[in-house]
Parts: sequence; structure tokens; C-alpha cells
Amino acid sequence: MQIILHAGAHSTDEGRLLKTLFRNRAAFQERGIALPRPRHYRQLLSATVKALSKRPVGPDSRMAFLDAIMDQDSNEVDRLVLHSENFFCVPKIAFSKGRIYPMAGTRLGYLSNLFAEDELELFIGVRNPATHLPAMFAATPHTQFTEFLDGADPRDIYWSDLITSIRQEAPNVRVTVWCNEDTPLIWGELVREIAGLAANEPIEGAYDLLAEIMSAEGMARFESYLKSHPDMSEMQKRRVISVFLDKFALDDMVEEEVDLQGWTEPLIDQMTEQYDEDIFKISRIPGVELLSP
Repeated sequence: MQIILHAGAHSTDEGRLLKTLFRNRAAFQERGIALPRPRHYRQLLSATVKALSKRPVGPDSRMAFLDAIMDQDSNEVDRLVLHSENFFCVPKIAFSKGRIYPMAGTRLGYLSNLFAEDELELFIGVRNPATHLPAMFAATPHTQFTEFLDGADPRDIYWSDLITSIRQEAPNVRVTVWCNEDTPLIWGELVREIAGLAANEPIEGAYDLLAEIMSAEGMARFESYLKSHPDMSEMQKRRVISVFLDKFALDDMVEEEVDLQGWTEPLIDQMTEQYDEDIFKISRIPGVELLSP
């Protein structure tokens, strides 16, 4: 079985991806793609990983887990899609000694032991630390930003450190990464990749995110344009989306303001430049696929 885990990151798609996946749940099930409801497994998933940190995988552990979370016969399932943005940890303890999600690789390693006979793949969206760190901080009970970062300099937080550690500690787990800033352009591709569908297969909600950040007039014109150009490739569609966003994007939905004491424009510019360089570094890590426009 192919086991797909979408593990955030925190403060990226804010649950929108799961919502779009569930729009296709019935169609997925007919294709052997299981999408259990998260409330059926999130606590069990965390408890299972915790248990595996203390004792080896039992002979019946895998089947017991699958039977507990699925509402269909696991023998009829080829691909299982799980979502848990807190799989690595909750936001308030996301940082330790300059690293984000320091236990990520270890926890994935335990999960890969549970699914040793399956193909486990991680999907994770990343975001510019200049906007991501303040957004995560706002979602925690911390009152001091330095406490939230465990004393680290925000300029020393790199996503590539996380992805590298995951590949080292869970080498059998393939990793798919995308930039949260790119999601309006690759939304349909991302949903298809998680579901294991071909690039041209129709899905419900391929433009769900676009509808949230574009004016009603712009969305109507975009949909009309798609109907009049039915043979466009995915690359051509992305170019069209970019053009429509340039003209019809809702400013308050696409512009991200950073309001954190002591953060200056030069600091934000520096972190943004480092983020761009870090994404290029991630694209060169073996066993990692970077989805990009």
C-alpha cells in the first residue's frame, strides 16, 4: 500500500487542502484511494508513534492501525491519505536549538517501521520564514518571540535542515515539498500528486484556492477563458492564472504584512533572499521532489 502523510507545515494552507481532497473523497474511494476522516486517526497516529518509540512493531500492529482508522476493507485500498499538521509536534514546541520540528525525522522513522511493507511518502508545504515565523508565533501561547524560537536567530531557521534530517533519519520515506506562496498556481497538481492521479485527470476543486484570492469578476472571466481553451496544458494554465492574478487578485488576501517588534524591512528582505536560496538547496536533496510552477 502507498501511505501518504500530509504533515503541514503549520500556518500554510490552513486546512484548505484537506477540504479540497474531501470534495473528491467518493471518487477517490472508487479508485482504491482511502481518505479517512482525521478525527478517526489523529490521536491514534500520535499514540502509535509514541508507543513505537518505546517498543518494536508487533506482528499485528499495522493491521490493527488500518482496521481502526478505515471505514472500508484495507485489502481494497491501494493508497491511503492521512493528514496531521501536528504529526511532528504542536506549534508551541516547534523549535529547539535553532531547528524547526527537531523530532520530525525520528517520528517518521517510527512510522516507516509500522509500514515497513508499504511505501510511505511525506507531503509538506513550506513558507517564507519572514511571514511563517510570525504566523506560527501568533498561534501559540508564547508571549515572547525569543522564547518561541528557543533563543534562535530567525535568520538561522532553514527548511533544508528539516528536509535533510528527515532524509537521514527516515531514508525510506520519499518527500514532496512545495512553497505555500506557489499554491494558487499548483493547487490542482498538488491534489493530483497526493491522490496519485495523472496530470490531466479531472478533479473537483482544482481552483478552490484561486477562488478565495481572486475577485468574483476575475474568477468568472478565468472560468470562461478555461471553457474557451479546453486543450491548454498545465503549464499554460499556470501562465493564465498568473495573468489573471496580476489583474484580479484581492490585495488583502495575497499581501502578507509582518508586524513583529524589531523586524525591519532589511531583515525581512534578507530572510526572503535566504528562503529563495534554501528552496533551491531543497530541490537538490536526493529523494525529494519539489513541486513548483
